[in-house]
This record gives sequence, structure tokens and C-alpha cells, in this order.
Amino acid sequence: MASVKKRSTLKVWGDVIFAIFLREIKSNFSDKFGLSWALVSPMLMVVVMVAIRGALDSGETHGMPTIYFIVYGVVLIQFFLGVLEKVSRSIQKNKPLYAFRQVQPISSIIAIAGFELLVKIFLVIVLMTIAFFAHFDLYMNDPIEVIFIVLRVWLIAMSVGMILSLAGCYVPEVNKLQVFITRPVFFISGIFFSLQDIPREYWHYLDWNPILHAVELIRYSGYPNYGDIGVSFFYLDMVTLISVFFALACYHIAWKQAISR
Repeated sequence: MASVKKRSTLKVWGDVIFAIFLREIKSNFSDKFGLSWALVSPMLMVVVMVAIRGALDSGETHGMPTIYFIVYGVVLIQFFLGVLEKVSRSIQKNKPLYAFRQVQPISSIIAIAGFELLVKIFLVIVLMTIAFFAHFDLYMNDPIEVIFIVLRVWLIAMSVGMILSLAGCYVPEVNKLQVFITRPVFFISGIFFSLQDIPREYWHYLDWNPILHAVELIRYSGYPNYGDIGVSFFYLDMVTLISVFFALACYHIAWKQAISR
């Protein structure tokens, strides 16, 4: 008589996340143009912005090469918006899977956010390869801190996306309003400018934005000469912790009702 092998809850959860992760890879690779555009779009944006900003700064911006000034900002902001957009649609996208008892919305959220992280890692590798063959200096002062900043942004994006995804189950119009809420972040998070470009008396209009702090701090971690004026690791850490806590609290309260609607 064949024996039944029991799996722990953690093992089942891991298998579900991995299965949804593979499903996400398959669905994205079936749309070759969409996946290619996810890599080509930031490269085109970097080229255009470097050409404009480089003409103004003669190739160096506040103590760091202009190309890296732009690359850090573009990649980080697009990473944030990409994770936020995909996670905010994750619950509705995988709703048919919740008929299986083992599958919960948190599994699809983690799998989709993980896929977006993987795509951006691949993008960075591609950009570094291009920079190497183009004979650009690949200097980075504190790569460990750069990685931790990226993880903080990933957690913030995943947390906000989770809240929007839950809200969208109750109020579908949230998905339509999301574009108007998130698109301004693209312009006020320091892709093309630095806080050092703006008079100090106007900083309070911008420094509430944690993503601006992340962009400025990742530039500082790469090139200490850039400086960390007006931004704070403590503020970024607090926003990350509060975002994760609030998102998990909302999920714990509302996920069962959300998937039944």
C-alpha cells in the first residue's frame, strides 16, 4: 500500500509561490515584445536623459558621472512603479486559483513581486555589460548598501501594491485612479534632478517622498562625493517598516472578504 507523504504548511506555501512564479515567467515570455520593452524602455530613457543632462553638466553631476546619476534614478523609479503596478493587479489576476485551498493571495503577491525583482536584476546586468564594453567606469563605493536600498524600495512598492490590490476588490475604480496617483511619483522622485538643484526653502514640498530619499541615497552609496544632503536613511527605514506593517494588517483583516467579492 502506497504511503501518503505529508508536507508542512511552509513547504506547501513555498511550492505554491514557486508554481505561480513559473506561471508568471511563462505568461511574460509568451509576450516577447512586452518583456523586451521592459528592458529596452529604461535604456532609451537613460540615453535621452543623459544626452539632455550631460549637455547641462558637461558629463558630471554633483560629483558623480551624469550617466550613473541618471541610471540610478531611472532604474529605481521604474522598478518601484513596475512592482507597484503588477502587485496592485495580482489578486484579481489570479482569482481563479483561489478555488484551491492551498492558494492564498499573499502567494501571488510574493511571486509577482519576486518576478519583477528578477527582471530588474537582469536589466542591471545588461546595463553593466554595456557599460563594460563601452569602457565606462563601473565604480560603486558601497554595493551592499545599494542592494539594501533596492530591497527597501521593493518592500514599499509591494506593500502599497498589496493595499491597492485589496482596495480594488472592493472598489474597482481604484485601478483607474491608480495611474493618476502614481504617475506624479515618476516626476517628483529625482530622476532628472537632485535636491541639490533646488533651493533649500522648497525642499519640504519634495522630501516627504520616500522614493526621492531612496534615489538620492543610492546615488550617495555609489558615489560618496555626491553627498546625502536633505535625505535620511532613518526616514526611509521608518517608511518601509510602517508600509509593511500596515499592508500586512490590511491583508490579515480583508483578504478573505476580498477574494469572495
